[in-house]
Amino acid sequence: MDFAWLNWLYTAIAQVITWIHQAYSTFINPASGLNWALTIITLTVIMRILIFPLFLKQMRSSKKMQELAPKVQELRKRYKNDKQRMNQEVMALYQGAGANPLGGCLPIVAQFPIFISMFTVLQAISNGTATKYGMTAEVVNSAKQAHIFSAGISETFFSATAITSKVIIGVFVAVSSLTTFLTVRQSVTRSMQQMPDNPMAQQQKILMYISPLFAFFSLNFPLGLILYWVTTNLWTLGQQHWFYSRHPMPEFDAKGNPIPVKPKPGMLARFKKSTPEEETPAAPEPPQPKIVRNQPSRQSRSKRTGSKKS
Repeated sequence: MDFAWLNWLYTAIAQVITWIHQAYSTFINPASGLNWALTIITLTVIMRILIFPLFLKQMRSSKKMQELAPKVQELRKRYKNDKQRMNQEVMALYQGAGANPLGGCLPIVAQFPIFISMFTVLQAISNGTATKYGMTAEVVNSAKQAHIFSAGISETFFSATAITSKVIIGVFVAVSSLTTFLTVRQSVTRSMQQMPDNPMAQQQKILMYISPLFAFFSLNFPLGLILYWVTTNLWTLGQQHWFYSRHPMPEFDAKGNPIPVKPKPGMLARFKKSTPEEETPAAPEPPQPKIVRNQPSRQSRSKRTGSKKS
């Protein structure tokens, strides 16, 4: 998987890894697994921050598609006997609204070169040839000595000789499979809510359950690369939850126009303690009946004194 035309990217990734590792080496042993684990996690976070604008573009496009869902359903019913015309009308509707159905591929496409570069650099570290990408022999040796729970970061499941190393790598692969499933399920569930009559719904369900199996191909990947994949999956889960909680599924009136929906409270708001008044507002007191006092009529002077009028 070593594409020569990507050597410039391999060198750039190797240089960033070296800088991050040197920064952590100021207070952590350079050859420790903690140092290299933090280096890989930090690199993953930096890469995800860089492609965050693509994620926002993807989510905004997805939100527009949700708002267009009633009109799309109407087009599907109108042209149900003409699939080609239906697809043309749906695509024209999306283009007119600035929605891109393929926008969800942008973050994946952006991550792929980074994934290939990480695989190539870690493989070169394992083979002791990473110096061709600008890494010093000292950094390469420290990476080869680094172990995460007794498993080397450059070891694969099949290259590891110790049983404990195989177990550790197997656990990381299982976590990678689980986080891949949760990430795909989160996205597919949202997509099915967005378009309940989507003809691709069954295929999306199948993909949701098949996708974790692809993670087992990572048995051939270095442990450091599996750690990168787990970190990026956890980042994606948190990122999508953050966006979905602030942009819930739109509701529509009888005419198909979107109705504003109040965003769900964030994680911090759920744990925030509210005052008793906020939790259960006091019911208004019932109105008190109006008291009417009957004043006695004033008697004449003659009646008060008991005298008779002559």
